[in-house]
Amino acid sequence: MADASFAFDLDANADPVSLAPLLCAGLIGWRSLRKAGDGKSIGLFGFGAAAHILIQICIWQGRDVYAFTRSGDQAAQQFALELGATWAGSSEENAPVPLDAAIIFAPVGDLVPIALKAVRKGGVVVCGGIHMSDIPAMPYAVLWGERELVSVANLTRADAVEFFPIAQMVGVRTHTTTYPLKRANEALADLRAGRLVGAAVLVPEAG
Repeated sequence: MADASFAFDLDANADPVSLAPLLCAGLIGWRSLRKAGDGKSIGLFGFGAAAHILIQICIWQGRDVYAFTRSGDQAAQQFALELGATWAGSSEENAPVPLDAAIIFAPVGDLVPIALKAVRKGGVVVCGGIHMSDIPAMPYAVLWGERELVSVANLTRADAVEFFPIAQMVGVRTHTTTYPLKRANEALADLRAGRLVGAAVLVPEAG
């Protein structure tokens, strides 16, 4: 039996595949959003499992979302627009307005100075991933102006207690691609190559 301190009451009638992304990507996105503050305009760098959940909450909260993807990823950009993004484009493009905050989900250190340049003075950049490639050297002017750079390390029970009722209230819908557990390496390869829209879910074989 699971320790009650680490268990949560979920909808028993819900599809487990649809619920799965909420348990990791959804919670990471929620904690990142809390660290980003209450700004109106928010940029999401990397539009995958976490971002496609988080944008639904941001829209419900009345925020304007600007989605940044890898260059040429038209599918992810279109997906972001369908979910209500104000703008979607490549991370190589400038945001059309100064952002109040930005969350980086893509594990790419080069995005840190790009995101810092995109936020206004006093804005916040949150690194929402567990892993990230090295952050390149950058001029202090990119950080200057009381911009903040923070990271997300761990999820807490309090995050889940807050998040799950909100996700249910919002009516968050997850977009998933399923893989048998034995094809986990294929799922990882598709994620790295940007061949997925939404979240990948591994499904154990019956028996």
